[in-house]
Amino acid sequence: MIADVAQQIEEEGYLIVENVLGTDELEACREEVHRLHELYLELDQAGDPRAKKFQIEPFADEQVKDGLPVLRKIEETDAFSNVFTKLAAHPKLVAVLTEILGPDLLLFRSTLMLKPAFHGSVHGLHQDSSYWPIDPPTSVTLSVALTDATPENGCFRVLPGSHKSGLREWGRIAQDQSTNPEDEKDVDPKGMIEVPLAAGSALFFHSMVVHGSGPNRSPIPRNTALYAYFPPNVNYRPGPKRPQQREFRVIHGCDGRETVTLVGENV
Repeated sequence: MIADVAQQIEEEGYLIVENVLGTDELEACREEVHRLHELYLELDQAGDPRAKKFQIEPFADEQVKDGLPVLRKIEETDAFSNVFTKLAAHPKLVAVLTEILGPDLLLFRSTLMLKPAFHGSVHGLHQDSSYWPIDPPTSVTLSVALTDATPENGCFRVLPGSHKSGLREWGRIAQDQSTNPEDEKDVDPKGMIEVPLAAGSALFFHSMVVHGSGPNRSPIPRNTALYAYFPPNVNYRPGPKRPQQREFRVIHGCDGRETVTLVGENV
């Protein structure tokens, strides 16, 4: 299995692992997603600055529907949810990640990406590493499908092998539903493939892989738990206007430490 996982990531840049979560785990995640929508309303009404970690779908016709906010994403879910804190270290996920990245894993990002029914926006093509201060760009992003992800509700699209072509700059990621997510210069749309996932399955991909997703015009939401991981033997280059050190949660290894702090190394 180690050779298969390593070879798939090295050659194609992405990997699908089915049945990561069982029925009970999925139900717990869905209930938690609902709770977090309610939490946003509480935080927003109280003027709590933590509400800024929740982003309303920018192209929705209304911000609240059926008593709940129409959210695009929730950042730093570690700060709000034990369910999604634990999911980041799920044994089935860690087993794959350690084969790709080695025994020491740090968590870079913990996010819920949400494509609400009828309103889910397009995610323009991009490479995660173009936005992240990890050098070399050896991070792995994974998305756990909490609902079925289909072409109709905006599943991932990836460009296999694009992690070998170097980094480039990209435009705005969130775009309205009329945008063609493959309408990018120097990207051959014929090479893009859709990656539908059954609820409970996971997509792993190299942080340099070109990817995006289409709109959700369907009545079925597309919710995913998205995490990014990297090994500690990297340079942290946050840029001169960013905090020059950051503490990262240890997911596995690192001599049993709970966190590792990296200090900026700007060039």
